[in-house]
This record gives sequence, C-alpha cells and structure tokens, in this order.
Amino acid sequence: MKTTHPDINGYFGEFGGMYVGEILVSPLIDLQNAMKTAFADADFWNEYRELLQNYVGRQTPCYYAKRLTKHLGGAEIWLKREDLTHTGAHKINNTVGQALLAKRMGKRRLIAETGAGQHGVATATVAALLGFECRIFMGACDIRRQQPNVLRMNLLGAEVVPVESGTGTLKDAMNETLRYWSEVVDDTFYVVGTVAGPHPYPLMVREFQKIIGEEARQQIVEQSGGPPDCIVAAVGGGSNAMGIFYAFLNDPVTLVGVEAAGHGLETGEHAASLNCGTLGVLHGAKSMLLQDKHGQVHEAYSISAGLDYPGVGPEHAMLHKSGRVRYEPITDGEALDAFRTLCRFEGIIPALESSHALARAFKEAKKFGRVLVCLSGRGDKDLQHVAQQLANLK
Repeated sequence: MKTTHPDINGYFGEFGGMYVGEILVSPLIDLQNAMKTAFADADFWNEYRELLQNYVGRQTPCYYAKRLTKHLGGAEIWLKREDLTHTGAHKINNTVGQALLAKRMGKRRLIAETGAGQHGVATATVAALLGFECRIFMGACDIRRQQPNVLRMNLLGAEVVPVESGTGTLKDAMNETLRYWSEVVDDTFYVVGTVAGPHPYPLMVREFQKIIGEEARQQIVEQSGGPPDCIVAAVGGGSNAMGIFYAFLNDPVTLVGVEAAGHGLETGEHAASLNCGTLGVLHGAKSMLLQDKHGQVHEAYSISAGLDYPGVGPEHAMLHKSGRVRYEPITDGEALDAFRTLCRFEGIIPALESSHALARAFKEAKKFGRVLVCLSGRGDKDLQHVAQQLANLK
C-alpha cells in the first residue's frame, strides 16, 4: 500500500472532510493556505527541526527491552521512547509545529482541548516558549484524575477551563473548544491534539508526528540489523499511532493499532470505535464513531483519559477499512497488568495510553521475531489514578 494523502476536500477515501459551521470555514481555509506555504518553506522546517532537537530533545531512543523480552519468551521487544521528550509525551512534536504556524499567521492566543492533559501541557509549554496567551479546555472528570498535569498547565501560565457538560471528558472538551474558537477566530489559533477534526488538521498533525516513525525506521535497522516484524501503538484519536505507522506503510510490516476496550466490548463501556462503531460525523470530520441508530454519540469509557474518545482520526478509519492496519481491543485490566510489568522488568513507568499498546505487544510477541512499540508517554500523570484502581482490585 502506498502512503496516504487526503484529496483536495480533505477525504481519506470516504473519511474526513470539513463538517463545520459557516463561521469556521474561512479560518480553516486560511489555515490550509498558511500550512501549504509553510510546508514549502525550508526555513519553516529548519526552525521546527531545530526546536525538536534542542528544546524537545529529539531524537528519542529506540530501546531494546532485554529483561522484558526474556520474561515474555517470544519476540524481541523494542520501545520507541516518546516518553523521554520534553513534557513527557509525543504531543509536543505537534504543538511545536502548530505554534510556529500560529506565529506565522500573526495569532496571539493558543487554545486546545485535552484529555489526559499531555496535549494541554505541550500546548501550554510552547505558548510560554513563544509568548502566546493560552487557554486549555479540559473535562471536569479528567481534571480530577489528572491533577499533576493541571498543575503543570497552570504553572506554565495557561488558563485551564473545566468542561462540565456530558461526561466531562475529552469529547466534551473538544466540543467546547470548537464553540469558543468560533467566537475568537480572528486572533486565536486552535491547536488540535490528534489526527481528528476538520481538514486540514488530520493531515497537519500527521505531518508533525511522522518524525516518530522516520526516526524509528532508521534506528531499529541500525541497532538490530533489520526492520521490525510488527509495530504496535495505542489509538484514541490516533496521533502517536499515525506518527509511527506512516513511515512503514509501504514496508512488509504488520501494523497493529490498539483501542481501549474498557470493561470489555460486550459491556458497552469502552472506546473501541473501529471495532464497534459506525460511520458518522463528529468534531468536523466523517469517521467511525460510537453512536446509536439515530446518530447520537455514545459516551466512551477507558481507564485512560487519553483514549476515552468516541471517534477516531479519518486516516485510521481508511487504514482499517483497507485492512492495512489491524485494530485490536485491550481492556483496563490488561493495560494495568502491562503497566506493572514494564515497571518491574525495565524500570520504566509508562502512560496508561502506552500500557494498552504494551499489553497488545505482549500478545503479538508470540507470533513475531521483533516487535516495536510506540511508548507514547510516561506515567507520572497516571500514578494516583493507577494506585486507586489497584486498591479497588484488592
């Protein structure tokens, strides 16, 4: 399969597009034009790469987990260590790029939605770096379970706006951010955190995140002597997964995206929109959603605040339909087990999002010789939540 690119209207096959109110059409067209100009400008990419190297800390390592490999008794397990970036997750690759676009467009304020808080922290970080005002919308439920990241955003100078509507999670935060943006489009840049939303965001975010796979593709060959047989990454909206998958789409590598199965697909309490969803429109794009027969969006659930989203990026929906990527569910319990396993055998505390990918990689290790996992973030933010969950199991 060739690498993918949306058509002129922003569709990956039948998925994508720009489903927004009239007031946002013009800002999105302006963004497309600014993105096209910037992407053709070597100076833009030079500034982007300089910040990634000297501020973010790239390249991130591609690490061979020897003790974990021995424990599992199957494939070599390799970890792409996005947890070692400044702010502790892959999100900053994207926020650096979008903030540079905002600067070129003459905007003075950045706004963003956040679930687990990592995108909010990354947005607040680049706002402080480049001198923007910053406002972050976060569901009230996520604020309660991600207090460390709320504190970080406040310290960085961002205003964190609680969103009480719905279940107070990522979907509701994105709804509120879009509403607010429509009121302040003239001087405000919306930094979308994943490969979802209206065109051109799914393409733009992928272009800023594909550095993950480009690095990993070279690193693992140099360090192990060959390419991976399988690559595994967690999928909520899907930015870390698209980031690592994209460089390998033309290679004979099995790609596995991992959706949050929550309490189990059979319970309905999950966030597995590709495994259980239907075609619909959410947050400005057509994709696979958790919804009823009337098109009303179901509330998603996951132990991970970064995965409880009832949709998925349109490029993932296309890759799922084509069969190029296999999307598998992992439950809360399986993710918790993987969280503890990586801690005990490698001295690395993973984010709960990444723990879903690890749990699936442990299963895939029985079938392959070399498995590469995108360790999308570190687990500092999740420690209190994990401790509560483990206490409940006793």
